[in-house]
Amino acid sequence: MQEPISIQEFSSRLTKNVSRVIKGKEDVIRKVVVCLLCGGHILLEDIPGTGKTTLVKTLARSVGGSFTRVQFTPDLLPSDLTGANIYNQKTQEFHFKPGPVFTNMLLADEINRATPRTQSSLLECMEEGQVTVDGQTHRLTPPFFVAATQNPIEIQGTFPLPEAQLDRFFMRLSMGYPGAESEREMLSAFQESSPLEELKPVLSTEDILAAQKQVRKIHVSQAVQDYLLQIVAATRSHDQIRLGVSPRGSLAFLRAAQAWAGLEGREYVLPDDVKAVCCDVLSHRIICKGSHLSQTTDTVRPILEKILEQTPVPMESPT
Repeated sequence: MQEPISIQEFSSRLTKNVSRVIKGKEDVIRKVVVCLLCGGHILLEDIPGTGKTTLVKTLARSVGGSFTRVQFTPDLLPSDLTGANIYNQKTQEFHFKPGPVFTNMLLADEINRATPRTQSSLLECMEEGQVTVDGQTHRLTPPFFVAATQNPIEIQGTFPLPEAQLDRFFMRLSMGYPGAESEREMLSAFQESSPLEELKPVLSTEDILAAQKQVRKIHVSQAVQDYLLQIVAATRSHDQIRLGVSPRGSLAFLRAAQAWAGLEGREYVLPDDVKAVCCDVLSHRIICKGSHLSQTTDTVRPILEKILEQTPVPMESPT
């Protein structure tokens, strides 16, 4: 039986392949890889045209398995995502017709253009890996990864994601504008043809599942766990924060730190790994006082960075 590839090799293959299309965004790509390794889902938030959809398509092409893209619109119904029971006149029975969520990788494009009712239909899929229609439960085939894109709330015709749905996303990232040199490389790469069309898979779904198991085995000492929990506790008592990080967020924080340590080639977590993933995992799980659900990551990041500065770093050996 072939040995599973290491987490470092997994990350290297995927990052290198995606970087053939997405230029100058290695940090964003690396964090998307962390989400995939942790079995989480990702929310990419930015203005139109910055490469959010292209990033997810490139990721899907790099990984063997099924991929579905759904364009979210105000008239999209929950059954358009989950599927429905259809009556068959020949057999005189109802048969379940699976919706687009029955895939390995789902691109929920412009998720905040759909109504809250349709947005909420993804909750069970994302949290439990299953769909319940008319009282009957249907399991999704792992790995199941949701990558959602979102335009800023200020753009007309959007619906803010409720806190319960935001908490289901493992990370919220922003692509941002590329640097001048990266944009020049992009123009050259796409001038005659699209490198996305020529991209081949470099990993399989079995590789993903095996890597996810490896992440969970990465050691987290009691001292590092306590350090992580002190950061979480600080978000719940901070005088500028109305809603702090939930226990689900604490677990995501731990998983992300494990994955980051794996990307660095270690079998144990350091406080630096906790710091590296803190803002991207926690920022969308916090609501500041005087703010609302549409607050940006930039609103919360300075507060989290201050909490990191004020939280004592453990000096004990991580092993």
